[in-house]
Amino acid sequence: MIRNINIFEFPLNLGFTKKEHETEPGVRKLPDWLSKFDFHKRINPKNVFRLEAPEYSMHFDEELKVRNSEQIIEYAQKQADCIISHYEKNSFNIILGGDCSILIGNAVALKKLGNFGIFYLDGHTDFIPPELSETGGIAGMDLAIITGNGPEKLTNINGLKPYISEENVFCCGNAETDDEEYVSQILNSGIHYFLKMVDEKKLDGFFIHFDVDVLKDEIMPAVDSRMEDGIGYDDLKEILKPLIENPLCLGIEITILDPDYDKDGIYTRPFVENLIQIIKNKED
Repeated sequence: MIRNINIFEFPLNLGFTKKEHETEPGVRKLPDWLSKFDFHKRINPKNVFRLEAPEYSMHFDEELKVRNSEQIIEYAQKQADCIISHYEKNSFNIILGGDCSILIGNAVALKKLGNFGIFYLDGHTDFIPPELSETGGIAGMDLAIITGNGPEKLTNINGLKPYISEENVFCCGNAETDDEEYVSQILNSGIHYFLKMVDEKKLDGFFIHFDVDVLKDEIMPAVDSRMEDGIGYDDLKEILKPLIENPLCLGIEITILDPDYDKDGIYTRPFVENLIQIIKNKED
């Protein structure tokens, strides 16, 4: 079945703490950056929707021990409304960040739409409480928040806690480990297990979180937190294609690629090429 594709642009960077040399994290430029390399043109979406993000801030919430909580909560609510108001059944939705804190708004929308699972493909688990964060950046704790672990104000927006049940999350790609065999653990056996889980639990569907820092540093160093370990594009295709081809896949969010660290597009060009092949399911 050929599905319409919609693109949602959520260029939020409030989940990151800026580095000393930065005026603000460059991830907010990601949607426009991908468009510059003809991602939008070649995907040929039915619609492109965009929700402008607030200006960057480093505000630290002393009560919650996180940065920019109020702004992120407000944006998440608007984001969820945007998704729901433009949601089309049987469409495939590409959601461009921004940092990983956009997962909160996406998860709120998913909760309102039904009972969904998450395939979480990320170089980090992002499953920590604020007290374990060195920066207070919400992008580093997004998986914890959407599963109901963390400050109530963030985990229970509109009384919807948890947005995604822990048992409906398949988390893979974490490179913060000494286990050199981790790559082999995120290939087909895990995917088939995830799709089997979706079927057995009779979920309404599932959503893919794809943080580009799961890729090998040599092919994608344009990220906030670089690591040597990671997967290659062949692995990425093997992981994502069977998921995206499944009719229960509502869409994918793509986060963290920072154009400021790839000013000539050396790493972005092959990234766009491989991503289009995966989504459009063709070699061109």
